[in-house]
Amino acid sequence: MPTGTILLIDDEAMLRQAVARTLELEGYHVRQAPDAMRGLEALRELTNEVLVVLSDVKLPDGRGLDLLPRYKALAPLAEVVLMTAYGTIPDGVRAMKEGAFDYLTKGDSDDQLLVVVDRAAEKARLQRRVADLEKQVGAQYSFESMIGHSAALEQAKRLAQRAAPTDSTVLLEGPTGAGKELFAQALHQASPRRSKPFVAVNCSAFPRDLLESELFGYKKGAFTGALADKKGLLEEASGGTIFLDEIGELELNVQAKFLRVLETRQFTKLGDTRPTSVDVRIVAATNRNLRAEAEAGHFRPDLYYRLAVFTVPVPGLNERRDDVPELANYFLQFFAAKLRRRLRGLEPEVLAQLRAHDWRGNVRELKNVLERAAILADGDTLTVDDLPPEFHHLPPAPGLDEATDRTLRTQEKRQIRQVLLDTGGNKMEAARQLGIGTKTLYRKIQEYGL
Repeated sequence: MPTGTILLIDDEAMLRQAVARTLELEGYHVRQAPDAMRGLEALRELTNEVLVVLSDVKLPDGRGLDLLPRYKALAPLAEVVLMTAYGTIPDGVRAMKEGAFDYLTKGDSDDQLLVVVDRAAEKARLQRRVADLEKQVGAQYSFESMIGHSAALEQAKRLAQRAAPTDSTVLLEGPTGAGKELFAQALHQASPRRSKPFVAVNCSAFPRDLLESELFGYKKGAFTGALADKKGLLEEASGGTIFLDEIGELELNVQAKFLRVLETRQFTKLGDTRPTSVDVRIVAATNRNLRAEAEAGHFRPDLYYRLAVFTVPVPGLNERRDDVPELANYFLQFFAAKLRRRLRGLEPEVLAQLRAHDWRGNVRELKNVLERAAILADGDTLTVDDLPPEFHHLPPAPGLDEATDRTLRTQEKRQIRQVLLDTGGNKMEAARQLGIGTKTLYRKIQEYGL
């Protein structure tokens, strides 16, 4: 049975009561108003509740056709149905052009009225569901949803937020697995293009001879097997944002074609003679030093400078170790829910090992480590034994006696142990940080039993 609120605006009291009664018998809640002023007041009050505005065209203080934009402005997700005693084709055409759902003549049967109102209400419900889903997607891919509060991450977010409302091309620089696509999604969601497509392309995932046709599309007969026209991913993203991950993988001939897109927002499909225009915002990402690649002749310098209009360095996990505990707990709860396990948290030793690890795979590696640990965990808390083998070689934490021992030997042992933890067991890096030779470090490790 239908449910929802209908706002009925009509100055004829008897007709208004009769229509309201018909709608209420169908399960609708009806709010009545005798004129435009009180109708608009009710709509302001019930903006998030009204599904359909059912308004007379001729009101004592206004015409429904003139009021239509005000109805839509106050309740953009509601549908408007206009009623008139003397319907004309021009008025009906104008009403539909200006956004009315339908145009009814008073005196039509109750069945016809209910069919129109039910259809309008169902469309309004669908629009609300879509809006709710868009909000959820926006929240999922927002800058605020990014996990962590380290200085490096906050700096990257501040930079990206400044660029988000613009149409400027953004180049995201950072190691593989650092979350560059998450930044690209957040840029899109914080932009005026958020309601349009977001298309992500991993340039390294396509064979090089196919990437051009995937990006730009082709015309029927352009090559053997081109049996029909095909839209490229740039066209699919038109109006929205295209994210080109690992853009350093583009071949030089494709780079030249893409440079034209950046300069003119036009390109020519394979097998076509006329250019295709697109309105698209470009966000690119790379784990390479594109400036060095350009200087070495492996990447077009003119394309690099067009891409690097606004550069955002996305920090690797080793640059934001303070975020490791928060990320680890988030992934643990995510996989616990996925595996239907009750996992309360991580032992302090686990967090110490995770903070000390050399995260060459960045956030993606941490996620994989937590998924494996969640599968292996026997109890409700992750232990060091649940971590992969590479975490088991790090030196143990100091005992109570050692912690209170202030001799030079013990302090040296403690310092070496901590640096080994901080570098994830990387002895060359530990020796560099300690200011000693690698041979000396190995001798100290053997001497102190580390």
